Amino acid sequence: MILEIDFNSDEAYYIQLCNQIILGIATERIREGEALPSVRQMADRIGINMHTVNKAYSVLKQEGFVKLDRRRGAVVSLDIDKIRALEEMRRELAVVLARGVCKNVSRQEVHEMVDDLFDRFTGGMDQNS
Repeated sequence: MILEIDFNSDEAYYIQLCNQIILGIATERIREGEALPSVRQMADRIGINMHTVNKAYSVLKQEGFVKLDRRRGAVVSLDIDKIRALEEMRRELAVVLARGVCKNVSRQEVHEMVDDLFDRFTGGMDQNS
């Protein structure tokens, strides 16, 4: 698992770490049931504070991406709640789309981008369910 923090980004390190882990799960580079490195190991590996890693793992737990196990640490365990996920996606996507509209991004460009990203995460397999 290769995770990198952009130390020049304005985005908080814990958010970068959360997003990279979520992307890893979506692309199956990180699989359900897999234990993430310990807080100390992750902090040492990517060069950030242990408290920052702990915060990222707590956020991932709260969002239903990992469970915290006393023996194994943070373990990828997806909490499948499609309705909640769709509501969260709608809230987050609304802001992203509003930014795009302000920058004159067209509907067609958005659709192409979403299709491309969805295919990247699903291997091009349609996931109608």
